[in-house]
Amino acid sequence: MLESIPIEVVEAILDTLPVEISFVDAEDTVRYYSHGDKRIFKRTPAVIGRKVQQCHPQHSVHKVQQILDDFKTGRRDVAEFWINLHGRQVYIRYFAVRDKEGKYLGTLEATQDITEVKKIEGEKRLLD
Repeated sequence: MLESIPIEVVEAILDTLPVEISFVDAEDTVRYYSHGDKRIFKRTPAVIGRKVQQCHPQHSVHKVQQILDDFKTGRRDVAEFWINLHGRQVYIRYFAVRDKEGKYLGTLEATQDITEVKKIEGEKRLLD
């Protein structure tokens, strides 16, 4: 059960994932981001409590808003993009977070550098 895991351990788990995550609540307010010195998109504590629309470049705010609106109306549950950034392939996914009854609770953003992952071929079954 989650209640038996101290918050510090949950944060360490989330920070250890090979994916950067951010959470925006149902009112479009940034509530959480995972930490790490190798983040692709740097975050500062100042983003917590800000509207997510204020955290994106002006030219992409309309896309962010469309995703949020689609999640809120149930039109979609996932939106994904991939971009080339400084010679790296970056995969960005947004997920609608819903409770057991389907009520929208917010949006989870997951960003991953997949440059090395795309090079994988065949199988690797044993630890080196």
